[in-house]
Amino acid sequence: MDSLGGFDAHWVWIGIGLVLAALEIMVPGVYLIWLAVAAIITGMLTFGLGIGLPAQVVIFVSLSLIAAFSAKRILRDQPITSSDPLLNQRGGRLVGEMAVVTQPIENGTGRIKHGDSEWLARGPELDIGTRVRIIGNDGAILIVEPATALPPPEAEEDA
Repeated sequence: MDSLGGFDAHWVWIGIGLVLAALEIMVPGVYLIWLAVAAIITGMLTFGLGIGLPAQVVIFVSLSLIAAFSAKRILRDQPITSSDPLLNQRGGRLVGEMAVVTQPIENGTGRIKHGDSEWLARGPELDIGTRVRIIGNDGAILIVEPATALPPPEAEEDA
């Protein structure tokens, strides 16, 4: 076994793997974990087989590439689906909600108030105070239409 700076090589590889795994928690994205797995496996192989440093580096690089490309293929074929796909799309979450025009919609644009927030809006010409339904969004601009009241239900005639 090669010794790196007074440490056994397998402990160095395992340490690198654990540091990479810890960094994966702090850094957004999923790419360091594959390098961490490759480093830990390299450390275990180094401990078990007593291989030299050049072979260790080749094993690490090979395992890193295999792990990264395998993960890419698996995630492409079986993507992770979110239980709430509109989590970070606040405008998309408002579709179907009611709002009130606070700045008249003229030439297709104006402002509406939903809850305690005001939003830019696009839609037909509408006056202040008009109730609107949010029917879509284009980024941070909400697309609205006038809210129409539902007709009263027809009374059933007694026979």
